Amino acid sequence: MQPLTQLSDEEELFQSTVGQFARERLAPHVRQMDESGVFRKELLDELFELGLMAVDIPEEYGGQSGSFFQSILAIEELAKLDPAAAVIVDVQNTLCNAALQRWGSDEQKRRFLPRLALDTVGSYALSEAGAGSDAFAMSARAIKDGDSYRLTGRKLWITNAAEAGLFLVFANADPAEGYRGITAFLVDRTTPGLAVGKKEDKLGIRASSTCEVVLDDCRVSNDNVLGEVGKGYKVAIETLNQGRIGIAAQMTGLAQGALDHALAYSNQRKQFGKRIAEFQGVQFDLAEMAVDVEASRLMTYNAARLRDAGLPFVTQAAMAKYFASQVAERVASRAVEVFGGVGFTKDYPVEKLYRDAKIGRIYEGTSNMQRLTIAKGILG
Repeated sequence: MQPLTQLSDEEELFQSTVGQFARERLAPHVRQMDESGVFRKELLDELFELGLMAVDIPEEYGGQSGSFFQSILAIEELAKLDPAAAVIVDVQNTLCNAALQRWGSDEQKRRFLPRLALDTVGSYALSEAGAGSDAFAMSARAIKDGDSYRLTGRKLWITNAAEAGLFLVFANADPAEGYRGITAFLVDRTTPGLAVGKKEDKLGIRASSTCEVVLDDCRVSNDNVLGEVGKGYKVAIETLNQGRIGIAAQMTGLAQGALDHALAYSNQRKQFGKRIAEFQGVQFDLAEMAVDVEASRLMTYNAARLRDAGLPFVTQAAMAKYFASQVAERVASRAVEVFGGVGFTKDYPVEKLYRDAKIGRIYEGTSNMQRLTIAKGILG
């Protein structure tokens, strides 16, 4: 039995490669991308070239044949430098690729997985204006029409939508059946009737696109139904259960990045004739931050290892997401305080990490939704 944080040689090399990319290629552009709210196209291309958009897609489809845990390592490493980059990789791997691998037919896998591995960004279109935490209150409709369905509705807050070439869209094919009518569809961006609407102007993770997706009599073939008709709720629940581990990894990486900056600054900044790292008050803050990050990482890695082992992980995933989102906000806030006045300015990186941290408590299931999941798990 190996310690949770003990990586295999392969995992260590993978982590090192992602970290090097983040430091050398990503870091120089983080501030500019945050200000413009746009992720640079050449960096997105490099994510594909490195295989980071297809970590656990089998080699036969052009992927890396890695593990889910390696996806978590990649998300964490990227988030240390830019949580916006991390969420692009997160949604691609833990939601879109995962759903297609779990629920797709052999023909669908042959059609779509090579694209997702090579150059096509995936997007997960579930939320609506009246269907956030209550995702199954969706109003989007799928009307049967011969050998196809006509999709109509509006999806909001859809991550990766600006760059996506393939959308996993959820719509109700039988409203009379309630959530049992919800069906998942694989929809190409070029499909007539699908349009990407306005891009949200956000507080944090600004380089990651979040847009409205409009479906106006969008015709989709029966062959593009993912899973079974009426089983879209199952696709959504099972995919999001593991997606939460990705968010936990993003928040853990963010917190580690904030701690790294605080450690470096406290060893460089001098007040009253000595480094502020020598003051006990600062040491206590740094110590508590380190404890939080370590605990968050252990919970995240444990949930990911359980998932890879085929063991129950839903409660642990909810715990990891819930705790890591708290840690990210707390550690980033303390990092700003370690920096003092300059930490509140955009000239230093902790201000951005503090803004990026807030979304962790909200997307892919709010903290209250995680509490409900945890309570159900422990109460049996």
